[in-house]
Amino acid sequence: MPGKNLFEKILYRHGIKLPLKQAETLELPVDQTLTQDATGTLACLQFEALGVSCVRTRQSVSYVDHNTFQAGPQNGDDHRFLRSMAAKYGMIFSPPGNGICHQLHLERFGVPGETLLGSDSHTSTAGGIGMLAIGVGGLDVAMAMAGEPFHLRCPEVVLVRLEGTLSAWVTAKDIVLELLRRLSVKGGVGRVFEYGGPGVATLSVPERATIANMGAETGATSSIFPSDERTLEFLRAQGREGDFVPLSADPDASYADVIRIHLDELEPLIARPHMPDRVCPVREIAGLRLDQVAIGSCTNSSYKDLATVAAILKGKRVHPDTNVVISPGSRQVLRMLAETGGLIDMIEAGARILECSCGPCIGIGQSPPTDGVSLRTFNRNFRGRSGTLSARLYLCSPEVAAVSAIKGKLTDPRSSGKPPAVAVPRAFPPMEHLFLQPSGHPETVEIVRGPNIKALPTGRPLPDTLEGEVLISLGDDVTTDDILPAGPRIMALRSNIPAISEYVFSQRDPEFGKRAREKGGGFIVSGRNYGQGSSREHAALASMFLGIKAVLALSFARIHRSNLINFGILPMILSTSEEREGIRPGDELVIEGVATSIKIGKTSVRVGNRTRKKSFEVSIDLDDRERKIVLAGGLLNLVRLRS
Repeated sequence: MPGKNLFEKILYRHGIKLPLKQAETLELPVDQTLTQDATGTLACLQFEALGVSCVRTRQSVSYVDHNTFQAGPQNGDDHRFLRSMAAKYGMIFSPPGNGICHQLHLERFGVPGETLLGSDSHTSTAGGIGMLAIGVGGLDVAMAMAGEPFHLRCPEVVLVRLEGTLSAWVTAKDIVLELLRRLSVKGGVGRVFEYGGPGVATLSVPERATIANMGAETGATSSIFPSDERTLEFLRAQGREGDFVPLSADPDASYADVIRIHLDELEPLIARPHMPDRVCPVREIAGLRLDQVAIGSCTNSSYKDLATVAAILKGKRVHPDTNVVISPGSRQVLRMLAETGGLIDMIEAGARILECSCGPCIGIGQSPPTDGVSLRTFNRNFRGRSGTLSARLYLCSPEVAAVSAIKGKLTDPRSSGKPPAVAVPRAFPPMEHLFLQPSGHPETVEIVRGPNIKALPTGRPLPDTLEGEVLISLGDDVTTDDILPAGPRIMALRSNIPAISEYVFSQRDPEFGKRAREKGGGFIVSGRNYGQGSSREHAALASMFLGIKAVLALSFARIHRSNLINFGILPMILSTSEEREGIRPGDELVIEGVATSIKIGKTSVRVGNRTRKKSFEVSIDLDDRERKIVLAGGLLNLVRLRS
C-alpha cells in the first residue's frame, strides 16, 4: 500500500478505512467543536432540540467574539443564553473580550491530529497546528456535539509544496494571497490543501494559521500543516507541550495535484475590491490614498503580527488623514503587547486599540466613510461587509498595513529599509482563568432565554410537485453576505429567524423578503459558487422560512450547499450559463414528480418554465443520506422521525 498523506493519516487514526474512494461519503468522528456567538445560539437551540443530556465530544468550546457590540439587550441576552447552555451541557465558555475563537483555539485547545468541527468557515485556521479542522453550519456542529459523526464527501488532497524562504517584508499572508491569485475563490472547492516542502519549516504556527485561515477563501474543505518542531515550539510556549503529537506525510504519499510556490519569488501582495482573489503586487497600485487602516481579525492578530506592527509604528505618527484601528486576537496577545511595550508604541503613534474581538471584519463598528478606502489585514473584502456599501476594501499583510498607515497611502514596505526584528517570547501567559468551565451540577442550571430568542422554525416534507415564481436571478460568486448581510443591526437578530428573514438579499433587492412572503415562496436562480464565504446557516434557514423551495445554480459552495440541504431546500445544478440566463425573475417554474424522483435515486429532474413555454433538465447531486434529509424537510425533521 502506498504511503499516506496527512489527511489520510488523520482519517486512519479515526478509524476510517483506506484507501479512500473519490466522492464517497465519509463518517468522520469529531473530537472537538467550536461555536461562536453569531452562529452559536442557533447551534445550541438545535442541540437542545436533539434531546441529548450533555455534549459527547472530547471537548466543545462556546466563544463570544462576533456580536460584542451591545447597543441593545439582544446581544447580551444571547451571551447569557450561551453561558447557561455551556454550563448545563458541558461546554467550556469563553466570555466576550477573551478574544477571537480561532486565535484562542490555537492558544488553548488545538491538538495535532485531532478533528475539529466549527460553526465558522475559518475553523480551518486550526490546520496550522496540524488538526483536520472543517467549517460547517451550526446544525452539523450540533449533531457532532450530540456524538454523531460528520458526513463529508471525500475531497481530493492537493499538496502545496513550499520551496525556499520568504524575502524581507514578504509574509505568510502573501503566500495565501498568491494561492488565491492562482486558483480563485472557487479553486479549492472539493479539495483539502496539504502543505509540505522545505519552506514549511521556516513558518511558525501563527504564520501557518494565517495560510490555513484564508484557505477558506478558495472554498477548500480544509488546509493542513504537519506537526513538527515548530509546532512543538508553539505548544511549549503555551505551556501545552503534552499536547504535541508528531505528524507528517509519508515520503511516498500520493496527491491529486501538486502546486509549487517558490517563497523567494514572492513579493508583497494585495487583494483589490471586492473579492479576495483579485490579487496583484502592492507596487502596482501603490500611492492609493487611505481613509482607514484596520489591523487584526482571525487572520492576522497573533502576537508576532501585532508586535511587528508596533515595531514599525514605534516613534512615528500615523497619517492624520488615516484612521488606524487595531484589534488584538486575544487577551494573551494584548497582555504581551502591554508587557513588552508594543501597546504603548501603538497608542503613542495614534492608533486606536479595539476590543479583542472580530469587530470591523464582520462589520461590527469602524465602518469606513462614504466611498472610503480601507486597507485591512482581514480575510474578506466583499462589497458592503464593512458596513459601508460604497467603501472599497483591500486585503494585505500587517507589514503593508503598518507602513501604509504612517504614509497615509498604500506603500510597498520594501521602500522602508530593513524590516524590524521581533522576538517571540519563549513562554506566554495561559490566561486559563478567563474561561468558564461547565457546571459540576448541571441539573441545577436554568437556561436563560431573552425575548429575542425565538423557537426554531422547521421545514415541511418535500412535496411531489414544486411550483412557484423565480424571485431573484443572480450571477457568479454570490456570498452569504449577499444573501444575509452582517453588521450590528442584522446580526443582533441571529436568534430570531422571523425577524432576520426580513433582510434576506436586502442589499441586492430590498423588496425580496416582502415579495417572497407575498408569493408564498419560490425559487432562486444563480451562477457559479452560490453561497461562498461565511458558514452562516441563517442564509439558508431564513430562506427556508421565506418559503424558498429550491436554488438553481451552476455550482454551490460546500458549506452553503450543506446548509440548504439541512433545512430542506433543494440545490439544483444548471448545465450551462445560457440556461441560467434564459430564466428571468417572475418566470413561473414547475417541477413535477420531484419527491418520487429523489426517492428512487434519480440524479436529474425536468423543470418546466410556464412563462417561457419551455423546459430543461437540472441535476440533483445527493447521496443517500442527503436524499432522506431533503425528503423529510430538513435534518431536524429526519432526526425526529427516527426517534
